Amino acid sequence: MITVKQCDNLELMNSIPNNHIDLIYCDILYGTGRNFDDYKDLKASRKNIEEHYIPRIKEMYRILKNSGSIYLQMDTKINHWMRIILDDIFGYENFRNEIIWSYKRWSSKVNNKFQSMHDVILFYAKSNNKINVIKEKIKTPKKYQNKKDKFGNSIRDTNGKIIYYIQDERCIDDVWVIPYLNPKSKERVDYATQKPKELIERIIKVSSNENDLVGDFYLGSGTTAVVCKELNRNFIGCDISKKAIDITNKRIQDEYEKTSLFNEPLSGVTNKIKYLDVA
Repeated sequence: MITVKQCDNLELMNSIPNNHIDLIYCDILYGTGRNFDDYKDLKASRKNIEEHYIPRIKEMYRILKNSGSIYLQMDTKINHWMRIILDDIFGYENFRNEIIWSYKRWSSKVNNKFQSMHDVILFYAKSNNKINVIKEKIKTPKKYQNKKDKFGNSIRDTNGKIIYYIQDERCIDDVWVIPYLNPKSKERVDYATQKPKELIERIIKVSSNENDLVGDFYLGSGTTAVVCKELNRNFIGCDISKKAIDITNKRIQDEYEKTSLFNEPLSGVTNKIKYLDVA
């Protein structure tokens, strides 16, 4: 079931029961103070950040299952304040990781600092969470390991030679090198702060399972909803921007058409989709 609404996120979260959602991911307001046309960002002051986020993080805590996880994405303008808010509400002991999304994009000259090339994703649990092991390929594997039997002896081939194997993958850590969406990417949907599907896929695969319920309350271009559809997760989310909701609805409809669930276009026949509630 995919549920998408145009509303203030507090309004939607207030309507959700306690301990209801398995995973929350939000690409939140970064505190740039900029007008992105699609939305107006907050100004980066501690007062503004606390007034906006404290009531919303409290609601996220309430609606998250005890086994659930939350990932909030931002950059370094406000991550120090958000870490304090999350520590206060979720508990310092439930902090799991500060994930660095390291991307590569165009470079430019900066006179008084190094150019920023990463976002921060704060990962907290409500209490007892588990993660699914995700591995990534090693581009230049070099480490050979000696195969051992259950007694710790080297395994040999029929000629008596020790068998080695090359380790060509590794478990992911807290630095994620995933390319930024370039302006010509086929994923682009005319939304300024759109994030790559690969980034959100990783979060959803790590901290949810099929048929789990995922929430995104700063929906933007709807990438989380689209990935949930592709990975067979349920989804609930919202955005205050009409443009964001229009883009999200179109992307979701395109996904349903791609999977050939219906023989006719979804436009005008959404009443036939029992598990799609688009407000």
